[in-house]
Amino acid sequence: MKKIIFIFFVLFLFIKVNAQNQIKGRVTDKTNNKALSFANVYLPEQNKGTLTDEKGKFKLSNLPKGQFKIQFSYVGYKTIIKTILTDTSENVLNIEMEPAILQAEEVVVSGGTHSTQHENAMKIELIQSKEIASIGTPTFTEAIAKVPGVDMISKGTGVAKPVIRGLSMTNILMLNNGVKMENFQFSENHPFIIDEFGTDRIEIIKGPASLLYGSDAVGGVINVLKEKPAPVGKIIGDFNTQYHSNTQGTASNIGVKGSTEQLFWGIRAGLKSHTDYQDGNGDYVPNTRFNENSLKANIGINQPFGLFRLYYDYNQPKLGMCVRKAIPLTTENGRENKIWYQDLTNHIISSRNSLFLGKYKVDLNAAFQMNNRRLQTDENMPAFEMVNMDLNTFSYEAKTYLPSKANSEYIVGLQGANKTNRNNEAPNHVLPDADVNDFSVFGLVQYTFIEKLKTQAGIRYDFRSISTEAETNKEAVDKDYSNVSASAGATYEVKESFLLRANIASAYRTPNIAELTQNGMHGARYEQGNPDLTSQRNYEADLSAHYHSKYVMVDVSGFYNHVNNYIFIAPTNDTIASGDKIYRYSQTNAALYGGELSIDVLPVNWLNLNTSYAYLIGKQEDGNYLPFIPQNKLRFEVKFQKQELAILKNSFFKVGGLFAAKQNNPAMFETESDSYFLLNAGIGTEIKWAKQMVLLSVQANNLLNETYIDHLSTLKGMGYYNIGRNFSINLKVPFGIK
Repeated sequence: MKKIIFIFFVLFLFIKVNAQNQIKGRVTDKTNNKALSFANVYLPEQNKGTLTDEKGKFKLSNLPKGQFKIQFSYVGYKTIIKTILTDTSENVLNIEMEPAILQAEEVVVSGGTHSTQHENAMKIELIQSKEIASIGTPTFTEAIAKVPGVDMISKGTGVAKPVIRGLSMTNILMLNNGVKMENFQFSENHPFIIDEFGTDRIEIIKGPASLLYGSDAVGGVINVLKEKPAPVGKIIGDFNTQYHSNTQGTASNIGVKGSTEQLFWGIRAGLKSHTDYQDGNGDYVPNTRFNENSLKANIGINQPFGLFRLYYDYNQPKLGMCVRKAIPLTTENGRENKIWYQDLTNHIISSRNSLFLGKYKVDLNAAFQMNNRRLQTDENMPAFEMVNMDLNTFSYEAKTYLPSKANSEYIVGLQGANKTNRNNEAPNHVLPDADVNDFSVFGLVQYTFIEKLKTQAGIRYDFRSISTEAETNKEAVDKDYSNVSASAGATYEVKESFLLRANIASAYRTPNIAELTQNGMHGARYEQGNPDLTSQRNYEADLSAHYHSKYVMVDVSGFYNHVNNYIFIAPTNDTIASGDKIYRYSQTNAALYGGELSIDVLPVNWLNLNTSYAYLIGKQEDGNYLPFIPQNKLRFEVKFQKQELAILKNSFFKVGGLFAAKQNNPAMFETESDSYFLLNAGIGTEIKWAKQMVLLSVQANNLLNETYIDHLSTLKGMGYYNIGRNFSINLKVPFGIK
């Protein structure tokens, strides 16, 4: 920690400062030339932004030379993204913005570069932080699952894992602001330790992304990006709170951040607390309560020669486990975790830096994660604390953006990681002591042959070594894996409003430690690893089309993902002494295919109609179906909206629903799941109070109190229904200090 801070500040003291540049201009309404005051102006690569003044004017100083994206956004107007070359000390950029409710694209970073959504051969979905709050769900993962093609495996309201196009666990990656999360995600009972507090947006890649992120990105990537810094010259903050009627749950956080031309900082603290949830019959589902504390802090320096950022994240969730041994011991619906709960602690320290060296740009990133997982049980067990494991991960990355022209971009880089798993004084070693070392090199090129045709291709080599210690019931493993990943794709702009996209990718993942070594009870079943497993290899083809106009936006996509040596766990005919079946990891070839459709229609300015549909099939080559394949789902929403209504701003009322089709293609140890329909509604507005716009909304989910079991609920085998009717009240109070 001390070394990172020392290096962080030495860079600022000894690197020669280049000549400073600035961008200034004016933002106006294209229809009437009226100045747009308080419009957002943001440079993603510099992590710097400002607001326009009362005359619509803005200025950003202390900028490097080079070619950069700049984004202009304003409520009720179409977001504008420009590429600007800061080759002089003063650069003038005047912007005319058009009124629009539907937003076609924004700047994204998860595709390897700062680019617009339309420039990427891989389709990248976006969820803004404002949307997460308005969805009104107790869990962060459930909010992500509104994206077509994304779902979740859940064990109640506190334990949830994302699923992307039928792949989950170590088949997908969760990134915390670009840092690959490592917290025992091999099981459906082990959620990613991350929350929505202090989030700007979530970017989702559906499909293989091993070219950029290595092993485990065969199914897709979810990148949770941190909030932007305060506008230059401001110190601002906000308080957010949410109440859930079903779980008597609260989720609150408060944050403060400030920024100057050269320095930015921020700090945010939050907590969550929920009791056991109720199903549609009014029955409590025992021991599904959960609590969490979190703290986030960051500091950074912005100079013409580089951008240097240091982040710290702390999360401490306690997640109740609805398992058979806990049911008779749970005698009341409470909030405190007393028996059978996961006691988790996660620290992440990350340094993310960019150097602007003339025509070159170099990204230097490093992170250290400290994760402790404890399983607290009850006094009838051999030990109250049955599991206590530490997983420490050091990761690093260096990327060089080579000199490029307006129609090209070239990137080379390397990545690596060292992971150590150690068991402490607890009797159950779910995983043995182990060391994992990763190293990779990659190259990516983006080239525009003609103005409308943008192409992207890359190749990557990965090496991984896995070494584990022998235990009483586990043999030692010492294995090396090497793999090559590649991707090629293109976007073709048929016309400004119509875009075609195609991508072919090959990706892989190595077996994880659990799949190689497990040999014992895990949860409610006996699981046995297989040291002979080989790397899983995916080949996926994606086709998609995007159309947008002032009143309509349509996205349609289709994919076929062939998987060689798909790793899965299934029951066998073998049993242990108690008679419990042995679940063993094995491999087979498989295929997943399907598509998604999303339609937004704005017949009039005050009415927005949205519908989406996701279809998916997952099969083994012998005809059996794959596990954890979600039900095909249709969503719709009718939203009435008004930008100004007396003293209210950006008011809305919405009614929507979710129809999940019957899942009649279960895997060998699953059962069929019935269809269900959920009706939702919400209302919200912004009210000016003490010169600030306070956001208030109320959301009702499962309004009809439907009793249902989703196919991906791991409580299905115990006969417990999903959550019943839930009203949530959301309040955001911003405040300005300077």
